Amino acid sequence: MSPSTLSALNAERRSEPRFPASQYYSVEFSINGLTMSYQFKIWNMASQSMCVLVREDSEVLPRIKVGDILDMRYYTGSSTSPCEDLKTEIRHITKDENGRFKGHYLVGLSILNEESQPVTH
Repeated sequence: MSPSTLSALNAERRSEPRFPASQYYSVEFSINGLTMSYQFKIWNMASQSMCVLVREDSEVLPRIKVGDILDMRYYTGSSTSPCEDLKTEIRHITKDENGRFKGHYLVGLSILNEESQPVTH
């Protein structure tokens, strides 16, 4: 079976349409050892791909590392679209020392799973 045929079959099994990463507005996740969930706005940057901006003094930073795989909940900007729970890999953690986001880290995200899991909210 060709890759395009497999892709078409996978698309048919989804109960809801999958949104391209650029259509997600924010992401929420929990970290072991922290009592609350954290929600971040998603930045889609050509040079860094999909990132979240994390303050350098955030409790999250010391608890994540490149290669970690986390369950993350993605939200679109639309109130009519469901959020999706997706396995996501931390691709990079880059400090912005002099640029627009001085005092923050850009944390690169890569969605791993093909099957989205819509969540009603």
